[in-house]
Amino acid sequence: MKPTFHLLLAAGCLSLMSCAKTSFSSGDAQKDMKKQPPVTASGLTDIAVALGSNAWLTQSNAGAAEVVVDYGLANWTSSNSVFSAYFRTSAKGTLHLALRGKVASGTSQLRITAAGQSKTITATGSTYHTIDVGDYNLTDTGYVKVDFQGVSKTGGYFADLSDLYISGAATTGRLNYIQTDVYWGRRGPSVHLGYTQPAGKNIEWFYNEVTVPAGQDPVGSYFMSNGFSQGYFGIQVNSTTERRVLFSVWSPADTDDPNNIPDSLKIELLRKGPNVQTGSFGNEGAGGQSYLVYNWQAGTTYRFLTRAVPVANNKTEFTSWFYAPETGAWQLIASFRRPQTNTYLTGLYSFLENFSTETGYKGRKGQYGNQWARDNNGTWYELTKAQFTGDATAASQSRMDFAGGVETNKFYLRNCGFFSQFIPINTPFTRTASGVAPVINFNTLP
Repeated sequence: MKPTFHLLLAAGCLSLMSCAKTSFSSGDAQKDMKKQPPVTASGLTDIAVALGSNAWLTQSNAGAAEVVVDYGLANWTSSNSVFSAYFRTSAKGTLHLALRGKVASGTSQLRITAAGQSKTITATGSTYHTIDVGDYNLTDTGYVKVDFQGVSKTGGYFADLSDLYISGAATTGRLNYIQTDVYWGRRGPSVHLGYTQPAGKNIEWFYNEVTVPAGQDPVGSYFMSNGFSQGYFGIQVNSTTERRVLFSVWSPADTDDPNNIPDSLKIELLRKGPNVQTGSFGNEGAGGQSYLVYNWQAGTTYRFLTRAVPVANNKTEFTSWFYAPETGAWQLIASFRRPQTNTYLTGLYSFLENFSTETGYKGRKGQYGNQWARDNNGTWYELTKAQFTGDATAASQSRMDFAGGVETNKFYLRNCGFFSQFIPINTPFTRTASGVAPVINFNTLP
């Protein structure tokens, strides 16, 4: 989807994750999936929190068989594995839990932990039914994490679980959990900083710095630094062994399939830096893409520079450079020419997203500092104001684990991890001006 700025839907990510769908325990056919939430003793119907949408495998040994699929928890064979489900409450008090599940054969003991309280229950029965767990006491509002761990079993699998049923005083207020748009919900909310540009100026250059705090860089993270109306530029964690510096420019064609872009609307690669890979991208708009495999590190500040220059025949050239303190020099990533475009840089922004559904429960945070814009006359302007916005997942409040603000005179963005202290979207932020423009020799840029 090609986004407008204020509702950016996680632009241009490169998801490497896919859900394994082999050798499920007993749920592949899903023959008995008709759901009937139980009625409590008070006569109130429990609320069904679908585990296929709201649970993750959060602890396991290498090569574990356990998996979360559309219909819930499956292949549950190891007592070392832990599934975790999340939902957010706005009331305290008693929380009653029950499960909708089945045990393919034999009897299983399961440990269910919530709010620091654990209960071990016995489950049996080869068709889906309600398994009562019991009462827990919530002394605070916010996100509740419910852990599922197998204790012992006489059959091959601990259980197949499709839903967590919740009821009680703690559920009488507003509840937040994923009900629709499951793919985006499991990725988690994307959040953005929209910078206030100087009015009436032709911005040719945009400079920004990104620091990822230690431990805030799980797989699936994209810390996008230099966004503009036609593209984006930042750093990603693509796998446990690969990280990238990514720069992409959207085609003006209205399509998510790069194969459908006519020649007249294709992004033209003008040049690229050493070891930079180039190609096309799709799924969220389409266009030209470039990336450098680079092992950037958390705790280190990296610098980003982007230029836009209108040229002849109603085209604009966009170029980005990356500066790593490890190398001490600017590295050209790529230069693209975009057709049907006559513009300088507009819509300057940064974002933070997770592009992996499997790591949607892991928190991440990026700091964005020292933003500057330079006009076509060579005058620098410091950008000290930003508007905090979110994507559709944040706007719908199916997930509330998003935040932003200012710390150590840098803007920051935070998402995922199911933390409770969210910051409302559309909040404005202001950092203190440093007054010291970046020193860049534009004549020697590669």
